[in-house]
Amino acid sequence: MRRDYFELDVENISWVDDDGDPSKPLVRIAFHGPSEELDRRLSDPSGAYLDASETDVAFRLQNSLDEPDATGVVSVTNRITGDFVLELNEEADDVLTFIRAAREYGQGAEVNDGRYRVEVTMDGDEVVTYEKQTFLVYDADGNLLRSHSLIPSGVEL
Repeated sequence: MRRDYFELDVENISWVDDDGDPSKPLVRIAFHGPSEELDRRLSDPSGAYLDASETDVAFRLQNSLDEPDATGVVSVTNRITGDFVLELNEEADDVLTFIRAAREYGQGAEVNDGRYRVEVTMDGDEVVTYEKQTFLVYDADGNLLRSHSLIPSGVEL
């Protein structure tokens, strides 16, 4: 599926820099493409949509974080098959700011509540919503960057 079919918008992250009241970060991914393809990728073999525990969210850098305009690819994958559900290009600074907000929100929130929310919409209609606790960051060579990732305590990778 083409990356330009997707638009990413985030909410509830400015409070981190403004010392405001914590609010759960939200990433809204809008899909503008063939609905059958997204439905197929978001579904398990029975046709039911994957739930949060069956998906992983990650960011893979395309260049070094030391570069001022570092970019990468945000992906949601099917945890069971490893297949990509969706991918889109984003700036590294924006993704790392989102992860920082999710980390700080999670320090004061109920762990079972999730540290951030992912909403996927199609033609303006909500398709799936995931409450997530983990957001992994990889360098351009595929190495996990633990210090930049959102990994709940007690989780061993």
